[in-house]
Amino acid sequence: MEALGHLITEINDILWSYILIIMLLALGIYFTIRSNFMQFRYIGEMIRLLGEDIGSKKQGVSSFQAFCISTASRVGVGNIAGVAMAVALGGPGAVFWMWVIALIGGASAFVEATLAQIYKIKNGETFRGGPAYYMERGLGKRWMGILFAVLITLCFGLVFNAVQANTITVAFKAAYGVDRMTLGLIVAVLFSIIIFGGVKRVARAAELIVPFMAIGYILLALYIMAINYDMIPTIFKDIFASALGLKQIVGGGVGAAMLQGIKRGLFTNEAGMGSAPNAAATADVSHPAKQGFIQALGVFVDTLLICSSSAMIVLFSGAYTHSNLSGIEIAQKALSMEVGPWAEHFLSIAILLFAFTTLIGNYYYGETNIEFIRNSKTWVTVYRLAVVGMVIWGSLSQVQIVWDLADVFMGLMAITNLIAIALLGKIAFAALKDYNKQKQEGKDPVFFADSLPGLKGIEAWKKKEKKAKAS
Repeated sequence: MEALGHLITEINDILWSYILIIMLLALGIYFTIRSNFMQFRYIGEMIRLLGEDIGSKKQGVSSFQAFCISTASRVGVGNIAGVAMAVALGGPGAVFWMWVIALIGGASAFVEATLAQIYKIKNGETFRGGPAYYMERGLGKRWMGILFAVLITLCFGLVFNAVQANTITVAFKAAYGVDRMTLGLIVAVLFSIIIFGGVKRVARAAELIVPFMAIGYILLALYIMAINYDMIPTIFKDIFASALGLKQIVGGGVGAAMLQGIKRGLFTNEAGMGSAPNAAATADVSHPAKQGFIQALGVFVDTLLICSSSAMIVLFSGAYTHSNLSGIEIAQKALSMEVGPWAEHFLSIAILLFAFTTLIGNYYYGETNIEFIRNSKTWVTVYRLAVVGMVIWGSLSQVQIVWDLADVFMGLMAITNLIAIALLGKIAFAALKDYNKQKQEGKDPVFFADSLPGLKGIEAWKKKEKKAKAS
């Protein structure tokens, strides 16, 4: 086991210290410039589109429900335990680099979500799609789609769900002394009830839990910032000094801050990783760019609001300096120090909700990619059983090796997706241009298969089928 842990660490060092940081930053900046800084210019449109769709009664999955599925996956223990771990290992400067990866990552999220919408396929009353689908249909490379499908199924459906279950049981063991195996079995049973009900039950569960969960956690963080208002200037000074200061550059602290910030930033907001597009593809919208905007907003909600909330709680308390604590234990101690022992109970419940909704979102990403490889009920059933098994295994396993294994699969998956969206990005920008043109003409933008010249492999945007549906 020690040799395996050492090998995983070496692979992570190569992936994250060299390859992924360069790819993420370079492509994020390129997409930002090519899209004319869309993630900043269209903030109002993003919020308008999300508000327009809340509570809609569409036959399939609504845009807001798709947003909730992707947010359910994004907003998980990485936002609490992962941020605490990043600050502990990289210092306050890690927070700055999380912000950077979110700000430029909004453009990457727009590109991959828009492509997922363009190349989605019908799945009964709903749709499915994602990177595997645009690799096959847009690039004509089914082998690449299968590679991605295998990686995301291993990464999200299996390993990441073990991470979520691990954090739930560790948090409740620390707070209440609850037996980890017992709690793992309870979580596995509740989780099974939802995932065996299909994508619409997954969407409904996410829609009900995610907004309340996120708002409650942000309000607690705002309260802690309010009672520590005099420390806010010092905290922000520490963040920027640790990220960019001369002393840190000379001492190598900036490298550690950058590495941890980008790694944990990607783990939580998933921009460019290729996971959120699987949820984005399920949405029933009139134009692909609409879901691209909403997924870009999801990156900001995740990192700039929720991750920043966790970072502030940890930095105000100074709990990250306790080297003997794990990520979730740092967060628990920080809250207890700031608002009293009751906060440990609040965090335990928050962890349960955050992690449980993430289990749901992660599960769906694996299911839609299993169906890409082979549309078989038997395969899906085997996958569901394997996920439940990983939830139980993760409930009992060692913390660090689970996180490290998640980093390896996430890195390989992200590289595969980044190559694809770099090659297909021009199609997403053409869709954005088409959206803007229609908006300027006073229309509610509508997309068809022939809206962009030369598009191939399009199934869900044919005019005849749309007219028949409308009638």
